[in-house]
Amino acid sequence: MTAAGPLSPLWANRPYHRHWLLSQAEGLMDFFQDRAINPKGGFYDLDRTGVALDTNNPARGIHASARMVHCFAIADLLGRPGAADVVDHGMRYLWEKHRDQTHGGYFWQANDDGAADASKQGYGHAFVLLAASSAKVIGHPLADKMLADITEVIETKFWEERHGAIAEEFSADWQPVPGYRGQNSNMHLTESLMAAFEVTGERHYLEKAESIADLLINRRAREEGFRVAEHFSEEWVVDRTYYHPNEMFRPAGTTPGHWLEWARLLLQLYALGGKSHAWMPEAAEALFERSMTLGWDKAKGGFFYTLDWQDVPEKKSKLWWPMCEAAGAAHFLNAHAPSAFHEESYRLIWSTIAGHFIDRDHGGWFEETTEELVPATTLFPGKGDIYHAFQACLIPLFPATGSLTKVITEHGGSF
Repeated sequence: MTAAGPLSPLWANRPYHRHWLLSQAEGLMDFFQDRAINPKGGFYDLDRTGVALDTNNPARGIHASARMVHCFAIADLLGRPGAADVVDHGMRYLWEKHRDQTHGGYFWQANDDGAADASKQGYGHAFVLLAASSAKVIGHPLADKMLADITEVIETKFWEERHGAIAEEFSADWQPVPGYRGQNSNMHLTESLMAAFEVTGERHYLEKAESIADLLINRRAREEGFRVAEHFSEEWVVDRTYYHPNEMFRPAGTTPGHWLEWARLLLQLYALGGKSHAWMPEAAEALFERSMTLGWDKAKGGFFYTLDWQDVPEKKSKLWWPMCEAAGAAHFLNAHAPSAFHEESYRLIWSTIAGHFIDRDHGGWFEETTEELVPATTLFPGKGDIYHAFQACLIPLFPATGSLTKVITEHGGSF
């Protein structure tokens, strides 16, 4: 790849590519919209063919419910018939089943009987804020109540002002789970805080997002040569030895996909904040370059799931979500720091997605492949998530100035 001079015209400006992206977004909505609905509330995880993996009172993760609300609020803004019904289905489940009416906050997992996992996790609460913000954009009747409720919980239970970020986890009755702070929950809270700022205009949301970004990227990632550390002590000291058996949410080492996700979020935050933080574009470019240089498999394609602290690939599976975040990051970089490197990367990323991650036989995308880009189910048993792929398809269709709910609303749903 070269690194000088933008390529023109960009793929994102070409009518065929834009039509192709929209068709992929439509395919994802077709795959999930009806099949994922659990008639008793919440949403099913689906297998490769679109059949529910478990229909016997499965535990529903809060992030999955909230992400479906967010994505189908976007679909409703675009004019997708039936999308508002999906939003309503998810919002009612979040409010009636995930919300702890005794102690406050939201359970990590719920089922027909109540709390399947009553812990209160920052990652899940971040997505409730996103769901409430997106639902407010389309005028859902529960949105204002949920937005006020989740904002109070984050501010009074999770937010640690002396660090400018949130704690990770509490028991059901708000006893802290000591010894750990995580970047993943704070990264997604940054996304959600921006969405809340966009829909309310209240600057305290934006200021919290800027605080988290400064801690995790401007300070900690910069100290690591713009490698994003995942795991920290309670005092936000990097923990290089951290191990957790749940490699889906807390993998050891570093995760290039999160470097890519932060690259896009930083540029979105930069735009929302009036371009007042000059370090953000610089950091976004560095994070993207590090990801493509260290995380991309130059022989086979795709991003390694994790690297160790010597930049050696550790978990060599290729997952769909880093590909999605890379596509979004490259689009934002093409808008804010245009270069041939960013556009060539954008084209390489989408070509790899098209060749190896889109399931043309059954619909949806493969969520996991092997090092050789063969579909696998080691970490992800099927197709449980629309969020990453759906956003990746739509982000390049709109200006790189805010979240999808904001830019779609500003452009009246037109491309």
